[in-house]
Amino acid sequence: MSFIDFYNSLLQENASSYDELPYLVSKNVYKKNTVLTKYGDVEQHVYFINQGVIELKIKSYTSEKFLDFYFPGEITTSYTSFLSQTPSDVEMITLTDCELEVISYESIQAAYQISLKANQFGRILTEHAYMQKAQREKDLLSKTAEERYAELLELHKEYIAKIPVSKLAGYLGIHPESLSRIRKKMNS
Repeated sequence: MSFIDFYNSLLQENASSYDELPYLVSKNVYKKNTVLTKYGDVEQHVYFINQGVIELKIKSYTSEKFLDFYFPGEITTSYTSFLSQTPSDVEMITLTDCELEVISYESIQAAYQISLKANQFGRILTEHAYMQKAQREKDLLSKTAEERYAELLELHKEYIAKIPVSKLAGYLGIHPESLSRIRKKMNS
């Protein structure tokens, strides 16, 4: 799925070229381990993932915690930094080689001034981001690590093998040894 397909599906539109979108969209390729957003930087872009996986992490008082992973067909940014134009408290890194479609903050703000569709799209994305965050919080409180892993595996099986066990375990809130036991149990 490309960004234009994503845009069309969310707004039930039929734009056939990027020239018909209210934003300037650029396609870029990033190597594995490229830092897209550093801690303390003000986020200036939104990223749509065509290929690859992006990780989002945050510093805690003793280490870094993995907040989320983003996969093809998803859109991401350091949301609070992007929306408030303040320094980011998270870091976004390409976990694999990635092909991303990128829209700048300036382009989005300019589109908001002239396009109802741009405003609708922004509202829908904000609602989706909130729903994903709320669902993740509910899952952390109500599901076991094994259940959360099984769901992640069901949705993104082809990419899970590319995520280091330590990062995946951190995301699930368990030790790598516990994840190994879960994997062994699920494979038997």
